[in-house]
Amino acid sequence: MVSLKDIAAACGVSVATVSKALNNQSDVSEARKAVIRKKADEMGYFPNLAARALKTNTMHDIGILFSDEHNSGLTHPYFSQVLEGLKIRAEHKGYDITFISTDFGQRKMSYLEHCRYRNVDGVVIACVDFDQPQVLELIRSDLPVVTIDHIFDKCATISSNNVKGMQELTEYVIRMGHERIAFIHGRPSSVTNERLASFYRTMEEHGIEVNEEYIMEAPYLDDEASADCTRKFLSMKKRPTCILYPDDLSCIGGMNVIRSEGLSIPGDISVAGYDGVPISQIVSPKITTFRQNMQGIGRAAADKIVELIERPKTALKDNMVIDGALSEGASVARIYRS
Repeated sequence: MVSLKDIAAACGVSVATVSKALNNQSDVSEARKAVIRKKADEMGYFPNLAARALKTNTMHDIGILFSDEHNSGLTHPYFSQVLEGLKIRAEHKGYDITFISTDFGQRKMSYLEHCRYRNVDGVVIACVDFDQPQVLELIRSDLPVVTIDHIFDKCATISSNNVKGMQELTEYVIRMGHERIAFIHGRPSSVTNERLASFYRTMEEHGIEVNEEYIMEAPYLDDEASADCTRKFLSMKKRPTCILYPDDLSCIGGMNVIRSEGLSIPGDISVAGYDGVPISQIVSPKITTFRQNMQGIGRAAADKIVELIERPKTALKDNMVIDGALSEGASVARIYRS
């Protein structure tokens, strides 16, 4: 491994001068800095992480706590994109990422204990049971924490704009002439509460009364549960003309049921999803959905946790909301009224 001493010998300067140049200190001229940096690159120099940690009191390591109820891990259609955006931005800023869990070899440890063991500088928390005691212990610790899609007091949060997203999706369906609109929402959470409130408010603003029989609950990403809800809608004497699903995968589950009943989409009944995951644009017809800026959320989370780590006295622990965009697709038919 190339050392500062090797670079100093190759450049004919002191080790202290090489260190100052690589750390962009002002008492070395820009011309000399350029020469030293070029030589360091040519020699394949990488800074020693252990030495850097001793000097800066940071490991340049971000913990990621991610554990959804389906144990989908990195195959999660929504959060996999969020984590990809986070990973790319964190690495660009010189940070590694470590996944935090309660299992370590043959022993168990709390999330906070794992963070201490790995000596991470901060933690991003996404898609967990935020009421879990171990999660609360981590959030209340002295570690910098950023949460995704869940707001805590005294904690920085990155959220998708669920209120605006559901409003735009509902308004689009209404513009297409639909009034008998069903909504399958996810289990209670801050995300679900925002979407549900936005749906009711948008319907009210357009003077459309919500049929409570058209409101059902199914877990996110549970295509079978949403399929069961779809069967109930289809069996109604006055069935809805459009069904809104909690996510795109659930929407696909509903579409399969609709087709199994010999009905066409959107000819006989319209559907719309949420998230804008890639598969929603591959199926036929393309799903009308609200496309969340998943990688943008990940990038924003990386920026915020690095800010909290590197500028703890000035970084704001605020809630940043990331906008998405409507993707019209072809699964919602226009209804013409006489």
